Amino acid sequence: MNKIEIIRHSTAHVMALAVQELFKEVKFAIGPFIENGFYYDFDLSERITPEDLPKIEKKIKEIIQKDLKFEKKQVSKTEAKKIFKNQPYKLELIEDLDKITIYTLGDFVDLCKGPHVKSTKEIRYDSFKLTSLAGAYWRGDEKNKMLQRIYGVAFNSKKELKDYLKQQAEAQKRDHRKIGKELDLFSMQKEAPGMPFFHPKGTIIYKELEKFWEEAQKEFEYDFIIAPSMLNTSIWKKSGHWDHYKDGMYFVSGLKEKQKMALRPMDCPGAILIYNNSPKSYRDLPLRYAEPGLITRKEQSGELGGLFRVQQFKQDDAHIFLREDQIEEEINKVIKLVDKIYNPFKLKYKAYLSTRPDDYMGDKKLWDKAEKQLEDIIKKAYGKNYEIKDKDGAFYGPKIDYQLEDALGRTWQCATIQLDFQMPLKFNCKYIDKDGKEKAPIMIHRTIMGSFERFIGILIEHYAGVLPTWLSPIQAQIIPVSQKFNKYGEQIKKELFKNNIRVELNDDDETLGKKIRNGELQKIPNLLIVGEKEEKIDSVAVRDRKKGNIGPVKVEKFIEEIKKEIEEKK
Repeated sequence: MNKIEIIRHSTAHVMALAVQELFKEVKFAIGPFIENGFYYDFDLSERITPEDLPKIEKKIKEIIQKDLKFEKKQVSKTEAKKIFKNQPYKLELIEDLDKITIYTLGDFVDLCKGPHVKSTKEIRYDSFKLTSLAGAYWRGDEKNKMLQRIYGVAFNSKKELKDYLKQQAEAQKRDHRKIGKELDLFSMQKEAPGMPFFHPKGTIIYKELEKFWEEAQKEFEYDFIIAPSMLNTSIWKKSGHWDHYKDGMYFVSGLKEKQKMALRPMDCPGAILIYNNSPKSYRDLPLRYAEPGLITRKEQSGELGGLFRVQQFKQDDAHIFLREDQIEEEINKVIKLVDKIYNPFKLKYKAYLSTRPDDYMGDKKLWDKAEKQLEDIIKKAYGKNYEIKDKDGAFYGPKIDYQLEDALGRTWQCATIQLDFQMPLKFNCKYIDKDGKEKAPIMIHRTIMGSFERFIGILIEHYAGVLPTWLSPIQAQIIPVSQKFNKYGEQIKKELFKNNIRVELNDDDETLGKKIRNGELQKIPNLLIVGEKEEKIDSVAVRDRKKGNIGPVKVEKFIEEIKKEIEEKK
């Protein structure tokens, strides 16, 4: 734990003391540090409201100024149960512990392994802020009681806090849920929680991304497959997903009595079953199976968030079956594909090597070999510009992960390249090698966008809804200056439509200014004003979203320029 994480963890304890002093009969759950800050879960007889946060903040500042010491002590299980006799959540946690440490801060005692700052004065009173409230089930189980969670942020300096709050304010303006509603792109409905409904305009974005993804893979000779989104549970037990995902899977009854089926939480078993459907030779490898597979995962309602955390999504998956001597070449091709897909969006990214987790599956020697091969590849590709994520690999193999950075400097985990020696063995995958002997192929699991839904959410916020022309649902809107020029506007609309430009005609009986304003609010890249002057010279007055008024442009010339912009994905 680094210094700022210790400060954040310590601030969570100070907040707990503040809540104890301000509210009656507080039951304490947990209060960890998180990215940028901390939270604490409370069980209270009264409801904390947003109006209470300034009062709690004020009390925290008073406590910080008192220079209270964090006092650490190791206690026995019996002693701990006496200390926390009126704290049911702490008593439950004590049962799972062998070594018990408590920290005392003034009148507040917490069950915690630490570490903490020595004194509250090490926490800058002007560098933290309480940010929000939320409900949280105890231990994340919806069968347990809903607790009240208070979130906060803490930094090393007032400037860092100010910069963070400024970024968050900008992020709220760019919130993809807000923009999605304003631009009529998608909605979430109570009839299908966490499962997005894409409206006509949102579906255009979705389909354009999918088409772009498919086109990008042609250079690398991928074959496209479609596997069922529901498989017998025996497959998930065999693959190892059952042990890691069963609590997050949806189940249905099969055709046969007592047959249990599961909606897929991952795509890989489907690709494996297709591979195993016919004999393979070393000459057939590598086999690259790409599938935009429909995935369904059970999530708790409190964890859902727009397009970022959903229950059903389409993942831009691929599974590559190959010989061991093909690993380096094939992973380098995937790295090139990552560049090809990310570069048009001007998204910066960083690579990470994620190593063997504690709950890994298979032979440790194979894991060591896979990690060494991935490490050699990532070093050649990125030099020293990568980091290690210790124990963050998939349960079946180490991986290269990519963190994207958006226009606000926020990072998002998207692409992953996973090297798997284990699953082909579990499914008895084979190919006949040059020597006539059967061998097991190696498998690469690969996704680049992560999921189309989440990637669309990232792009909406990255661009603040001002999507590139090639992705914009409407690429040009024709605006007649009055009703008498609607016929000319319809003529231009047909011409643009013939050239595969997504166009609409605003022939509403409204003022020109209002129609232009509405077009700008819809973030349409090109507004084409037409009146008597434009009709006489077969032109349109172009109002570009970024450049402003360009003036009259021949229709033929405009079509040529916008088609080039779309084709080059500028």
